[in-house]
Amino acid sequence: MHVIALSINYRKASVDEREQLNFSDHDIVPALHTLRDQKSILEAVIFSTCNRTELYVVTDQVHTGSYYTRNFLSEYFNIPLETVKNVTELKVNDEAIHHLYRVAAGLDSMVLGETQILGQIRDAFILAQEEHTTGKIFNRLFKEVITIAKRGHSETDISKNAVSMSYAAVELAKKIFTNIQDVKVLVLGAGEMSEETLLNLTSNGVSDVTVVNRNRDNGKQLAERYLGQFRPMDELEDALKDTDIVISSTGAPNFIITEEMIKRVRNLDDERSLILIDIAVPRDIDPNVNNVNNVHHYNVDDLSGIVDDNLKKRKEEAKKIEAMIDTSIQEFLNWVEMQGVRPVIEAMRTKALNIHETTFESITNKLPDLTKREKTIISKHMKSIINQMLRDPITYTKELADERKGAVQLTELEHIFGIESIVEDIHKRQHESLQAIDKLRKEKQNVRK
Repeated sequence: MHVIALSINYRKASVDEREQLNFSDHDIVPALHTLRDQKSILEAVIFSTCNRTELYVVTDQVHTGSYYTRNFLSEYFNIPLETVKNVTELKVNDEAIHHLYRVAAGLDSMVLGETQILGQIRDAFILAQEEHTTGKIFNRLFKEVITIAKRGHSETDISKNAVSMSYAAVELAKKIFTNIQDVKVLVLGAGEMSEETLLNLTSNGVSDVTVVNRNRDNGKQLAERYLGQFRPMDELEDALKDTDIVISSTGAPNFIITEEMIKRVRNLDDERSLILIDIAVPRDIDPNVNNVNNVHHYNVDDLSGIVDDNLKKRKEEAKKIEAMIDTSIQEFLNWVEMQGVRPVIEAMRTKALNIHETTFESITNKLPDLTKREKTIISKHMKSIINQMLRDPITYTKELADERKGAVQLTELEHIFGIESIVEDIHKRQHESLQAIDKLRKEKQNVRK
């Protein structure tokens, strides 16, 4: 089994390129099943955020799995395969696992130590589990990754003065306006990023805030929570006339604020600056708004240059999390290696217990007058003998997980202990279990269609 991570992130892909390979919420489920059904792919998890799209798969062949994972993106978004190769980072096995840990802990984010992505990874994993596109490997790996990421944020100071894209947007606004407390801010959207933006704004003394959102109820609730005003989307143009800063983070597929809209709300001789900060992917604001006099537009790539005062401290805290990650990865890899020898160990124990039951039954038949206490003592000592006899063979078998020729030696052990048929039954049960899960996944997929 091999783990592959295919990443489209801010380091290698521009905002335009990330937008082209971004899955909307309603795309994820069908995409998961399409990816899982690719040749050589056994498990799959997908998540898409404002700054990255990540695909994780378990495959039985590295080259085949890598090709079909990239080809899936190419066909799904109708983009040339060569383009996909140019804008993606492909990591395999240990590197892929290490990448997942770092992403979940916020160590691979544009703003070091962000916490928002952990929840997104957790949600993506839970969805994949519910859709039965994960199995034994990812069920174990993602749970370990989420646990370590949580520990990293709770046991270190990396989350102090938490930095996110919304935080960076407010920091940019503070650099532009000397007295940010006096400006009028319009927040476009009512999701988690918008709430973080409002929290950062109000924490910096901004009191004149307006929330514009397509969903009236969500927008009103968010505005009221931060003592702001709410205006529906059809009043956006009017709201822009009396705004100094716009910070936008919706899930809209197309531009909400266009160059034509800004031209309509701005006078040619308007000397008042309008700052438009777009932290959404896909983008909410047409970059051509920069053509309008005294209008300044920034997107997520522009925010990458903003580094908070605690960056050095965060890097020191990140080293602590890296140490946690290294330990956890080693434990996970040990667990993976053990999966190959577990059927043999289970078979040894199964045969030993069968011998114990048969022998104990023979003893009780020949000695019918044994008391309950005497039977318990005899059974206990028989099990003790068996456990002592198996201790060294089981230890030796576990050590074979690290051996290159382990498969040959495992076969020899099966012959020595006469457990070939038991091992075969165990593998058969495992295979039937995987088939049942796959059948359930496909049935659920067909029902949805």
